[in-house]
Amino acid sequence: MLKKSLELLRQEAADTGAGSLKRTLNGVSLIALGIGVIIGAGLFSLTGLAAANHAGPAVTLSFLVAAVGCAFSALCYAEFAALVPVSGSAYTYAYATMGELFAWIIGWDLILEYSVGAAAVAISWSQYLLKLLSKYGLHLPAQFVMSPFETARLADGSLVHGYANVPAMLIVLAITMVVLRGAAGAAWFNALVVALKVGVVLVFIALGWRYINPANYQPYIPANTGTFGEFGWSGILRGAGVIFFVFIGFDIVATMAQETKNPQRNMPIGILGSLVICTILFVLFGHVLTGLANYTEFKNSAAPVAIAIEKTPYGWLSGAIIVAILIGYTSVILVDLLGQSRVFFSMSKDGLLPPVFARLHPRFRTPLHSNLLLGAFIAVFAGFVPISVVGEMTSIGTLLAFVMVCLGVLILRRTDPHAPRSFRTPWVPLVPILGIATCLLMMVSLPLDTWLRLLVWLAIGLAIYYGYGRKHSKLRIEGLGIGDGS
Repeated sequence: MLKKSLELLRQEAADTGAGSLKRTLNGVSLIALGIGVIIGAGLFSLTGLAAANHAGPAVTLSFLVAAVGCAFSALCYAEFAALVPVSGSAYTYAYATMGELFAWIIGWDLILEYSVGAAAVAISWSQYLLKLLSKYGLHLPAQFVMSPFETARLADGSLVHGYANVPAMLIVLAITMVVLRGAAGAAWFNALVVALKVGVVLVFIALGWRYINPANYQPYIPANTGTFGEFGWSGILRGAGVIFFVFIGFDIVATMAQETKNPQRNMPIGILGSLVICTILFVLFGHVLTGLANYTEFKNSAAPVAIAIEKTPYGWLSGAIIVAILIGYTSVILVDLLGQSRVFFSMSKDGLLPPVFARLHPRFRTPLHSNLLLGAFIAVFAGFVPISVVGEMTSIGTLLAFVMVCLGVLILRRTDPHAPRSFRTPWVPLVPILGIATCLLMMVSLPLDTWLRLLVWLAIGLAIYYGYGRKHSKLRIEGLGIGDGS
């Protein structure tokens, strides 16, 4: 239960020496990072499913409900990121408020969540790439686009087994090289990618708006079928639960605090700004989507945008959407790799992982060995594990981190109420309590195998912590923290 003192965290944040990360990011680049991970392919698929099965045209209200639920956690993240602007995000915040063991649990789980997220996105990126290439008559050998546990039947009727998903591995390794060059280069690349994919979303909204059929909005909130979650107001709430995971990702912005100029000002701007901008885009997107086609047409469709585009004379938009999805996936992989390596770096710097992972590149001042190890791990995961397995590993760890951060704000307001806060979460304790309740509700709704995977991973992590981390903890060895250490 040994805790890091706020004073020690502020000293780490103020360190600009050779052993610290290079501060290059501003508010705009942080907003771009947040948008880069929030706007992924989920927007183009989950919106239609939420409308068809739960909310109807009122999916726009579902987006607003989900955004409000996310905002509770985002406001708590913003306070912590401004108060202790060091890398590590929820891991660091838990270290300061709940102790080393809780910090390890959160950090260890975030490592897996970012790995799973990046691998799943890389596999889907590979599938969409094949779709794009097939439009131009280009086809890759089936053996090199599947994991060894998957099979495919060729045109001649023969059955082939996969060797490895090579495109998925290559995109992970390529993005790892970008991340190695530092947050500034990664932010520049991400800004370009974000501009392109946001541009496609805006084009869809602008071109589709004039072909909206008002009859598709009648009724705007379809009558409930008698089952909770199937339309009516309960359907809006269930739809919000379905699309809640589209918003997850703003928390990765908090991992970049130690590479941000004036983090006390820019971290809240990055976290809250990305959430607000994405909410506006999502509501407009959902409005146009359900206006172009009746919500019932999206049932059991993973490509609702293609159905909506058929209602316009802009058939070329279908190809542009695939390009946007590829671009969106690329930026999600980028930001996942950035956030994950920073958590790994922070845990190593605290002595909980071997010190080699805290060493920085001599020129770019990035966590070299952390990036290389995690990039290789994710590439192997993406190349040799089927999407059916990866897809089952949902974001339970991220929601657990949200709960810890909200709880941390409550604890720190009581234990250190006078600490200088450049940004304060409003309406405490109401906002943190609502954040905890929202996230716990989402966690309870997740399937059992997700919980089992979390418990197995945490068991492995606890074995590493008690076998290595606890013995090498710098706080424990140097006695710099607060608490009895028992």
